[in-house]
Amino acid sequence: MKLLEAFIFDLDGVLTDTAEYHFQAWKRMADEEGIPFNRQDNEQLRGVSRRASLELILKDTTFPEAKIQELMERKNNYYRELITQITKNDLLPGAVELLKELKSRSFKLALASASKNAPLVVKKLSIISFFDALADGHSVSKTKPAPDLFLYAAKQLNKPPAKCIVVEDAEAGIEAAKTANMWTIGIGPRTRVGAADFIYQSVAEIEVDKLLQRMSQQSQ
Repeated sequence: MKLLEAFIFDLDGVLTDTAEYHFQAWKRMADEEGIPFNRQDNEQLRGVSRRASLELILKDTTFPEAKIQELMERKNNYYRELITQITKNDLLPGAVELLKELKSRSFKLALASASKNAPLVVKKLSIISFFDALADGHSVSKTKPAPDLFLYAAKQLNKPPAKCIVVEDAEAGIEAAKTANMWTIGIGPRTRVGAADFIYQSVAEIEVDKLLQRMSQQSQ
């Protein structure tokens, strides 16, 4: 019986890096509203939904719900303007090679991103054909660190959570995957993804045979 049957990938920071576009969009909105926002603040938004991101930016400032909705829509419009320039050249090193290898080994693949724009980005990156399922900000009401997004993806793949491994670059995503009872790969510094079962600096470092061997050793 196979120990692992499916890979579930986060998008931003794992397969591509749209963090700069998110920063520029949030920064433009924040500047228009006179709200302090810098790159350090932006790091806290990694893997977080649009509404939760706005709440972090606003800190103790409160607005009526109609204003909240307008701010989120404005930021999203700015972001969508920026991502029109995305192409397959924006894939991170090793991403396509890993996806091809996993498909050749008959693993099921899903994308699970808190972003509601994830399907658009995946299409522009020309990698949508690799995925058997897509889960995004429209798929569930509770996003990371709740496990719902990953559980939804596993259900779409028809795979039990324990046979899935999540590839994430955010602390909230690792927490969500662990709560979902899935294996975890953290992409990035240990200070951010240290709770993951396996840690790499990028997907280019992932060697599937060695990963499976390490998983087998840990499960004994």
